[in-house]
Amino acid sequence: MDISKFYNGDCFDAYEFLGAHVSDKSTIFRTYAPNAVKVSVIGDFSKWKDIPMKPAADGKFYEAEIPEALEGMRYKYRIYDKKGGFTDHCDPYGFGMEVRPGTCSVIRRIDDFHFTDDEWLEKRTDGHDKPMNIYEVHLGSWRRKNADADSEDITVQEGWYSYSGIADELVEYVKEFGYNYIELMPINEHPCDESWGYQSTGFFAPTSRYGTPSELMEFVDKCHKEGIGVLVDFIPVHFAVDHYALTEYDGTKLYEYPNDEAGYNEWGSRNFNHAKGEVRSFLQSAADYWLSVYHFDGLRMDAVRNVIFFNGEEYRGENRRGIEFIKAMNCGLKARHPSAVIAAEDSSAYPKVTAPVFDGGLGFDYKWDLGWMHDTLEYFQSAPMYRTRDYHKLTFSMLYFYNEHFILPLSHDEVVHGKATIAQKMNGQYEDKFPQARAMYMYMMAHPGKKLNFMGNEFAQLREWDEKREQDWDMLKYPMHDSFREYVKVLNQIYLQYNALHYDNDPTNFMWDDCNSAERCIYAIRRKSADGDILAVLNFSDWFQADYTVTVGEGFEAELLLDSDNQLYSGHTPDGRTVWKYSKDKMYMDIPPFSGRMFLLKKIET
Repeated sequence: MDISKFYNGDCFDAYEFLGAHVSDKSTIFRTYAPNAVKVSVIGDFSKWKDIPMKPAADGKFYEAEIPEALEGMRYKYRIYDKKGGFTDHCDPYGFGMEVRPGTCSVIRRIDDFHFTDDEWLEKRTDGHDKPMNIYEVHLGSWRRKNADADSEDITVQEGWYSYSGIADELVEYVKEFGYNYIELMPINEHPCDESWGYQSTGFFAPTSRYGTPSELMEFVDKCHKEGIGVLVDFIPVHFAVDHYALTEYDGTKLYEYPNDEAGYNEWGSRNFNHAKGEVRSFLQSAADYWLSVYHFDGLRMDAVRNVIFFNGEEYRGENRRGIEFIKAMNCGLKARHPSAVIAAEDSSAYPKVTAPVFDGGLGFDYKWDLGWMHDTLEYFQSAPMYRTRDYHKLTFSMLYFYNEHFILPLSHDEVVHGKATIAQKMNGQYEDKFPQARAMYMYMMAHPGKKLNFMGNEFAQLREWDEKREQDWDMLKYPMHDSFREYVKVLNQIYLQYNALHYDNDPTNFMWDDCNSAERCIYAIRRKSADGDILAVLNFSDWFQADYTVTVGEGFEAELLLDSDNQLYSGHTPDGRTVWKYSKDKMYMDIPPFSGRMFLLKKIET
């Protein structure tokens, strides 16, 4: 590690120097505590008695080499402050931690797993010209084992699978149902299950709920072997308030703001002070760590709005140092990992989030289109009688779409805290929700942008997500839910297969064949390519639409790829029935309520 780069905020490899590094002969502990009076390391190897650490480098770092410290042993740093007291902290750069409620770091090797994904990494791209269908997962609640409340092992009490133990089943599932990326909600160590990992205490430690670093590496390697990319949630904005972690680490506010008014945020956690070089180096190194050491294919950066603006509030003005940090981090990460995906979860209208830094942008590859998500869900929550009024909520997104590179998210945030699940949000009674949800997902797939769907959405789960319970897989015994998942499977596979659906930021690829049928609540979306066009005709009204006509141009032949009203998916149209007529340059059809049809249009060779 270059210390000058560390202080200047230009370091991306601080984890190679700091933390606990195991060799065959000993473990070397190093920590950065510039304002400490003295620092000791304590642990299983010392029977929790102080082993003084020596000042290192410029005197603001401390280190100790301990032969008795072995992999798997717990430890903490005892940091003596200028007030005459001390606090025992876990290691900010520690590679492992014990399972909650324990708060100790654990000595872990990160160099003993052999990846077999060289071919994957060589061919990997950031996906701009390819399909990206993301299945968002919370590992602790996708599936669970039978829990044993009497066990002394917390992981057995909770029924958690290990990273490697869940890998085969999860990979097989996402492949079968048409996803080509998994996005993991935060897996950095965190003390509280209810924070879902967004209140972090270990930015370099995979949560021990699901096993060891090697097991996480095995998970990623298995995904790559089966052609599945893996993204992970990364939190560069804030950290948990627990004093055993980063809070007042060396007796002063080392990582946070000196002023508590700026230091806390809406989640009650501490804000990182991005104006400090050592804080920027900490976060940049953590980001690089997950990409370099664990071979993740990208990062979804949480709450970017709160870096752009102080506490995410525009009236406070731009956080210039925060913006400089984002630009520098993204430039550095893309230089080191050109094919990795860097995505922003940003709810602001700040311009050029996905433009290159050299062009005045923030340098992200993608931005979550939260505007599209809100407009779409609000539209389907409204009663059909109001959809003529709200018709252009579903066309508005294309007025700004080409300003950024977007991911269309139906994420965990939309299925918790009283918001209802995606299927529940559909207007009407139980039977009415399924056809609307099928049609809505067809609209999502036809709309430009990469796709993200949270676990459980694919089978129309009707219970809000709870991190303490696995998904309601028993719902698949009910035909409406089982057929819904089969429908999503076919729709996903169409998205993966047809090039016309992949060229998101080419304006010549998209056109509205009909966005002027407000009174009928019908839309027709066309995605164009040399291999053939994809046409989606969507009826979001609650009445049968007779004699609908759409002009597609002369010289095409049409193939029906998917009918959301097919009886195979609990609709009403018999499988195999011809549902359209073609004459010259027009298609004619009768469209059932709450339904969509997707066609492949190909030029007739003459």
